[in-house]
Amino acid sequence: MQAVRLFQGYLWHPRGMAFDRGLLPEEVEGARLLLDEVPPPTPFFEDGTPTATQRFYQLTLVVKTEEPPEALHPWAERVEKALRPLLEGLPPQVGWLLLEDLRPL
Repeated sequence: MQAVRLFQGYLWHPRGMAFDRGLLPEEVEGARLLLDEVPPPTPFFEDGTPTATQRFYQLTLVVKTEEPPEALHPWAERVEKALRPLLEGLPPQVGWLLLEDLRPL
């Protein structure tokens, strides 16, 4: 059995805004959703806004499996299909980026 990262990305919101962790489930389609506060990954957003104005979280979805990572793409698709509406339903001040990863931890 190995742990495999299905997705990794970021979630961010303005520093003065409280974020309710309860808005996101702890598990999505059998994948554990981890949310850990991290420093901004870059100094600026694409539009030039300083990222220091935001609180950033690393968003990771992990599964334990016997399958090789390259065989998990269908599972990752199910997870994304279930998670995307939840992320899109977050308050408008919350931004996010989610990328398929499929690497063992």
